[in-house]
Amino acid sequence: MSIRDHEGARASRPRNPLAPTLEWHSRGRLPHWEAGEAAQSITFRLADSLPRAAIERKMADETSALRRERFEALLDAGHGEGLLARPEVGALVERALLHFDTERYVLHAWCVMPNHVHVLATPREGVSLSRLVHGWKSFSAHAINAALGRSGRIWFGEYFDRAIRDGAHFEAVKAYIEDNPVKAALCAAAVDWTFSSASRVGA
Repeated sequence: MSIRDHEGARASRPRNPLAPTLEWHSRGRLPHWEAGEAAQSITFRLADSLPRAAIERKMADETSALRRERFEALLDAGHGEGLLARPEVGALVERALLHFDTERYVLHAWCVMPNHVHVLATPREGVSLSRLVHGWKSFSAHAINAALGRSGRIWFGEYFDRAIRDGAHFEAVKAYIEDNPVKAALCAAAVDWTFSSASRVGA
């Protein structure tokens, strides 16, 4: 089964299954904004990437920005099995991200971390961000299970997304994504991390 087959699999489809809704929506606890042709910062993670105690913790004085910062720090701590650190698995996820680059979205930056994935991308006209994320996760989950001879859940159902405000925000997010392995003490320089846009500079 190809990535194209998985792009529309197992989801209730609107009249145009790729079309953005241009409104807030939520499939769980996290709100998502379909911003059309606007650059978006996206983070999705493995199902076992955060301990339950951290997920259930709630702080009344915690803003959404602080909550995201705390979750990012927990992800970088390397909880869970860390399947994406396996070269064959990291390659499968990167393949999913690159497959429709320029056709359905413009991929500006990405990094496949051991238990989560960062992406900076701009959907093409008429293409829904939620459908893109669903396609990446659906295809890669099937490919990972097939490659490892296993079955079961790979990804956590939700994801983080944030629309890019301006050029300075774009550059800051791109730098954060590509420097994430360095920040997490996984390598000395961003270019040393194989499954990342930083490693392709000059390639």
